Amino acid sequence: MSLFDKVNNDIKNAMLNKEPKDRLEALRAIKAAFLLAKTEKVGVELTEELELKIINKLVKQRRESADIYKTQNRADLYDREVAEMVVIEAYLPAPVSMDEIEAVIKAVIEKTGAKALTDLGKVMGIASKELAGKADGKVISEIVKRLLA
Repeated sequence: MSLFDKVNNDIKNAMLNKEPKDRLEALRAIKAAFLLAKTEKVGVELTEELELKIINKLVKQRRESADIYKTQNRADLYDREVAEMVVIEAYLPAPVSMDEIEAVIKAVIEKTGAKALTDLGKVMGIASKELAGKADGKVISEIVKRLLA
């Protein structure tokens, strides 16, 4: 079952079970993002990789919005964003440990023959694809910079 189908089923169950409004809104946001991605380009299939990319983007948006609301002392909006973020994060695979991320990046550096920070783009492109949906891009970037420095 694809992630799209799973979200559709979860929306139906949430409505039948009268689950909290935040959960239903988060699920609908996921479905809307999937539908938008499907219709953006003609003939594009929703692959698992694309679905995870969309989920990551939604989580990142919620996290950034929550940070802004927190600095503005808007607890009501902050709580809503965090609640939605928790629901959306449940659809992501378990994050990998820092050691595992570092091991993958070291393998990529070896494979590409990168020696200095000038090779950052080469390493980031491959590492980001291999760790898609498993690690945050900011974390990957920090580790690559540290290993190439």
